[in-house]
Amino acid sequence: FNENSLGTITSVTTNTMDNLSGVSTRVVMLVTEGIFSTAVMTLAVFLFDWRVGLLIVAGLAVYSLINRAMQAKSEKTTRRKLAGDTAVVGRVLEYIKGIAEVKSYSLIGKYNRKLESAINENVDSNIDMELKLLPLMFAQNAVAKLIDVGVVLLSLVLYTSGHMALLNCVMLCICSFLLTEGLEQAGTQSSLLRVVDTCVNQANDILNLPTMDTSGAEIMPENYDIRAENISFSYGEKPIIDGITLDIPEKSTTAIVGPSGGGKTTLCHLLSRFWDVDAGKVTLGGRDVREYDMDSLMRNFSFVFQNVYLFHDTIANNIRFGQSDVPMEQVIAAAKKARCHDFIMKLPQGYETVIGEAGGTLSGGERQLLSIARAMMKDAPIIILDEATANVDPENEKELMEAISELTQEKTVIMIAHRLKTVRGADQILVVDKGQIVQHGTHDELMGQDGIYRRFISGREQAVGWKL
Repeated sequence: FNENSLGTITSVTTNTMDNLSGVSTRVVMLVTEGIFSTAVMTLAVFLFDWRVGLLIVAGLAVYSLINRAMQAKSEKTTRRKLAGDTAVVGRVLEYIKGIAEVKSYSLIGKYNRKLESAINENVDSNIDMELKLLPLMFAQNAVAKLIDVGVVLLSLVLYTSGHMALLNCVMLCICSFLLTEGLEQAGTQSSLLRVVDTCVNQANDILNLPTMDTSGAEIMPENYDIRAENISFSYGEKPIIDGITLDIPEKSTTAIVGPSGGGKTTLCHLLSRFWDVDAGKVTLGGRDVREYDMDSLMRNFSFVFQNVYLFHDTIANNIRFGQSDVPMEQVIAAAKKARCHDFIMKLPQGYETVIGEAGGTLSGGERQLLSIARAMMKDAPIIILDEATANVDPENEKELMEAISELTQEKTVIMIAHRLKTVRGADQILVVDKGQIVQHGTHDELMGQDGIYRRFISGREQAVGWKL
């Protein structure tokens, strides 16, 4: 998902399914039936007269060459068409998801032109495919008709010259008509199969991307100590994490701070095995996280992300996400602890209010409080806060800080920090820059060192490009 856009993935899944549904078993049967009919009729013609049989074989050879040319041309033009489909889907999704930003920056005209350009390119690719394949399709049909004409003329010549009986002449003409009927049937239906073949290849390009091995054992960790041992990670050729070693004791609070793009979020993803390290290892309770099966590993983590995603469902179901059997009383209790019960009760249907996709009907602070309620409902022993207070509304800040305090009691906490007051009391602070831990200690210890942390606290609280 990091290597392919949402538009690409959506287009591949929808277009592939649409094309596959359009090519039913009946189409495959028609192609098979057409090929079989052509083969049987060719054999029958040879039984009646080998000379006419040779004429048909010559015609089939020409037909086959044209068909191969069509296959080669079809693959190229279909790939361009599918790329056009993907571009349109991507532009539409981008427009819809970013409509607020597009409007606020007066870019509606610009994005309309981008969408129009993608649509025009898609139309052009469809027309190009038809124009390039049409002459070859015409040539195929012409060859089929010429086979019929050739068989009729040759049979008549042989009959009038006394080299063929009238019955054989009639039967050869009938066999020829049946043969070309099967040939045209196979050719017409196989064009649909060629499109599907290209669609399936495009889908396989995504399905065959390397996947993370999520097998392993059902393990209950002996403790919740987390350790990273000389871990490294890269996006392609770009190194993001470079030889980090750290220890996070159970029920401690670790704050991770540093310049934007320094690798803070990636480090958290590696500690929780959203991704696998390229080198080194991460352990939980003394066991390599790769020894756990993914479900048993994820049961130990709750996440509160900076950008909260809420589903197009009821408030209650968003809180109990993944735990459909949880009674309503527990949902309400979690919401109260997360300081979101009051605003929920002001909604039209309270906990049964259906929120818009991604929680678009709620404020940023309200979405964040619901995310904390969801984490409380899971009650995992390890909490990861990815700049959870970064986008909070001023009126929700007090409630959010209280909710986070409630959530993190007696937990192992890893927080990517945004504000000084959220990290001052951390048991340890890790300063991450350019994929490495450049400073490590408590707030007081780091303030006593001449480094990034003190310089930032002392004079660059509003520094552009990095967050604390």
